[in-house]
Amino acid sequence: MSVWALGLNHTTAPLDLRGRFAFALDQIAPTLHSLRSSFAGNSSHPQVEAAIISTCNRTEIYCASEHIALDHTFGWLAQSGGVAPALLRSHAYTLHDDEAARHAFRVASGLDSMVLGEAQILGQMKDAVRAAETAGALGSTLNQLFQRSFAVAKEVRTATEIGAHSISMAAAAVRLAGQLFEDLRKTRVLFVGAGEMIDLAATHFAAKEPKAIAIANRTLERGEKLASRFGGEAMRLADLPARLAEFDIVISCTASTLPIIGLGAVERALKARKHRPMFMVDLAVPRDIEPEVKALEDIYLYTVDDLAQVVQQGQANRQAAVAQAEVIIDAGVQSFMHWLGQRGTVPLIQQLNAQADEWRAAEMARARKLLAKGESIDVVLEAMSRGLTQKMMHGAMAELHAGDAASREQTAQTLSRLFLRKER
Repeated sequence: MSVWALGLNHTTAPLDLRGRFAFALDQIAPTLHSLRSSFAGNSSHPQVEAAIISTCNRTEIYCASEHIALDHTFGWLAQSGGVAPALLRSHAYTLHDDEAARHAFRVASGLDSMVLGEAQILGQMKDAVRAAETAGALGSTLNQLFQRSFAVAKEVRTATEIGAHSISMAAAAVRLAGQLFEDLRKTRVLFVGAGEMIDLAATHFAAKEPKAIAIANRTLERGEKLASRFGGEAMRLADLPARLAEFDIVISCTASTLPIIGLGAVERALKARKHRPMFMVDLAVPRDIEPEVKALEDIYLYTVDDLAQVVQQGQANRQAAVAQAEVIIDAGVQSFMHWLGQRGTVPLIQQLNAQADEWRAAEMARARKLLAKGESIDVVLEAMSRGLTQKMMHGAMAELHAGDAASREQTAQTLSRLFLRKER
């Protein structure tokens, strides 16, 4: 089996291009079905294992099959995103076998994240693996790859200080908001969405005790549940345009495929606020807030990519921890590749066991016939042991007497290793 991966992330592709390849968790199963179905009819890839990891910072596809099919996977992904394959290739990376394993281990450990050492990606990977497993797309090879990546990530976080003092996206947003507003306790904060990222952001902002907190969500019940934790109110997403002017800070992260906060709505809100400044953070991929909003005066709009400089601060003092983590990852990669290499001998081992069982069954049948004829136990055992020995040695002896001198020498060395090595 071979493993390959291709993807694009915050270091290789701009936000809008990443948005074309963002898959919500409930889209993973049908998307994996589409990918695997695209291999149908290709005898080289009868059963392709596949998993998709899609977050605000990356989309990555991991596959396993008898032969690597990067070109085919590239073509399918480009088509699914509606872009030319050449454009996708210019912003994507491809990996196979040990490189793919190393990358998966680094991602799980937080070494490939915008926030060095952040732990959120590990949970997102586990969600992606569960989704692939539920969709029936995960086989033994990818299952081993991801389970080992989780084990490596746990060891990295336990044995190093890779996650110490890391600044999350939410904390970075609070820091930037604090630069705009002198006292966050006087601000009104609106969160759009009710997912994990909004939960994290609301937790950070609530710690600053703002004047008011509101959650706008498509499902009111889920919004109310989150709002109740922070003493805030919940509203329907449909009410957002009419109430946008009430809030000084807007943090948005939904799974919408189209922007839900448009330029016109923000312009009307600014007019109603008499141009008092608004701080807006769009953590969604694809975007929740139309990019043209950023050009408005008195609007301070940040995307996930804009937060990169903030979260990178203080990274240098963790480089020693990175070096320690890489050593752990190296060991994990070697272990996985050893396992993957052994998987290649499984069919041969099965054939050898089947052949040995066939010989054993034949000699047992012969022994029973001899016993039925009245032969003594000693004679039967001697005949059975001799028959098994001859069957086991026949192929080796035939090879030893066949071919030219060079091949006979090679066979002799192999047989010596197999049959004449001394027990340790």
